[in-house]
Amino acid sequence: MGDVAKTTAPEQACPIAPVVDIVFSRWTTPILWTLNEFGRQRFGELERRITTITPKVLTQRLRQLERDGLVVRTYHAEVPPRVEYEISELGRSLAPLFAALANWSVNLDKVDQARRDYDDSGRPRP
Repeated sequence: MGDVAKTTAPEQACPIAPVVDIVFSRWTTPILWTLNEFGRQRFGELERRITTITPKVLTQRLRQLERDGLVVRTYHAEVPPRVEYEISELGRSLAPLFAALANWSVNLDKVDQARRDYDDSGRPRP
């Protein structure tokens, strides 16, 4: 059985792994949540709402999300040019997943308590 596990592709061993890679890569969740919550946004608006992200990283993540089909970028040929981002229908289809995670967040106090208990037990931290 151990040999099978070594030769099994990660996505076959855990079919949700590719989903987790797409949806929960750094900054994806805050960007998608912001676009879902506040609607179509310009780059500067996103930057102001997600205050801890750098412009370079925001640009990279938006490009990746557009490539993945989760975000739609609209370019308006005006002077000055205007670019807007919005969550796509595919991105909106993640809403039940995010709702389930939001519901689960009531357990965060239990996680904090478990961490304190672990740390107080004298066991080494991970």
